[in-house]
Amino acid sequence: MIEHDELAERFEAQRGLLQAVAYRMLGSRSEAEDAVQETWLRLGRTDAGSVDNLTGWLRTVVTRICLDMLRSRTSRREELTEHQVLDQVSEPARGSRPEDEAVLADSVSRALLVVLDTLEPAERVAFVLHDMFAVPFDRIAPIVERTPATTKKLASRARRKVRGTPVIPAEELTRHREVVSAFLSAARAGDLTGILAVLAPDVVRRCDPAALAPGMAAEVRGARAVAEGTVHFARRSQAAELALVDGAVGVVVAPHGQLLFALTFTIEEDRIAAYEVIAGPARLRRLSLAVLAG
Repeated sequence: MIEHDELAERFEAQRGLLQAVAYRMLGSRSEAEDAVQETWLRLGRTDAGSVDNLTGWLRTVVTRICLDMLRSRTSRREELTEHQVLDQVSEPARGSRPEDEAVLADSVSRALLVVLDTLEPAERVAFVLHDMFAVPFDRIAPIVERTPATTKKLASRARRKVRGTPVIPAEELTRHREVVSAFLSAARAGDLTGILAVLAPDVVRRCDPAALAPGMAAEVRGARAVAEGTVHFARRSQAAELALVDGAVGVVVAPHGQLLFALTFTIEEDRIAAYEVIAGPARLRRLSLAVLAG
């Protein structure tokens, strides 16, 4: 029989791994912490002395807990009001600390979390465990209740979704990436001159009502007006990252890994001729999102 203090010490030695697995599964720090805590409670109800591979056992248990949470999750599919959307962009997660958010941002990109959230639960489990933690398919299969061969197909399907398929040639994609990256960097810095440098003179910015602050127009035309409006986007742009949106270079705004806005761009002669801020939940669900490689 393993003593409680020894068991707690062995669990604490695995906590970092368990949190990493749970965070990638759930995309939420608080939910990941809940999953890890539940794993500890289940360990306390188990004869740990009979567990040959404690690391593997803990990883399996936390994954099953996460899988159940993914299957029952409905909150991210609900419609958000304009006020709720703006509040979530402006305010940090309850109980979060800046240093915690920085660590999570370094560990996995917001864009990847957004894309992972589009996967089916079993696909997400197979992809995360195999591609991120090198767990063999024969060990993942019992968790998702599939054969190893089918589990391998789940991971492969997830991988294709994560990578996406660009709809423009590679050279053009690279140029567009440079333009949008410069735009995003300037927006983050509140650099009006930098924003103007990548906008076409007659650029148009369109915005869904859910992303509009009081008094903002849904459509703005002209480089100066668009640039000045973009400067006010600076605070929100801290939670923005490049992504592949419908096969082209775009931006996702995802504080704490939760998708709130997506930006699509029309680029002509290496200048932004138009961009649109998509915030309506129904429109966001119709987008094809992938990680922008490179």
